[in-house]
Amino acid sequence: MNSKEVVVSIFSTVFKVVLAIIIVMLVYKWSMTAYDYGQRVFNEPPVSAGSGRTVTFVVKEGETAKEIGANLEKNGLIRDAALFRIQEMLSAYKGKLKPGTYELNTSMKTEEMMMIMSMEAEEE
Repeated sequence: MNSKEVVVSIFSTVFKVVLAIIIVMLVYKWSMTAYDYGQRVFNEPPVSAGSGRTVTFVVKEGETAKEIGANLEKNGLIRDAALFRIQEMLSAYKGKLKPGTYELNTSMKTEEMMMIMSMEAEEE
């Protein structure tokens, strides 16, 4: 084996080790992100602690959970509209959000907001 082959072999081995380390780091990062997101689906804390801020929120006729989530996020009631959509799909309130005007607070959890948006409209 000449010196050129040894250098190429060493370079190849180092490259493979570095590539393996990068792959492991990316898998770890993505796994932690997925785990955190999964935890938030079932245990998302309210946007603010304490008494929070009350917001008048309107659900229009025919709005989807995706659109409602985007509006909730825009109004500062939730942090992540995509997460709201997943939470709605996995909750007992799937497909039960009703059009209407609601008084929601930034100290409410997402499930509390869904409960209000699915029940209060029935009483009106």
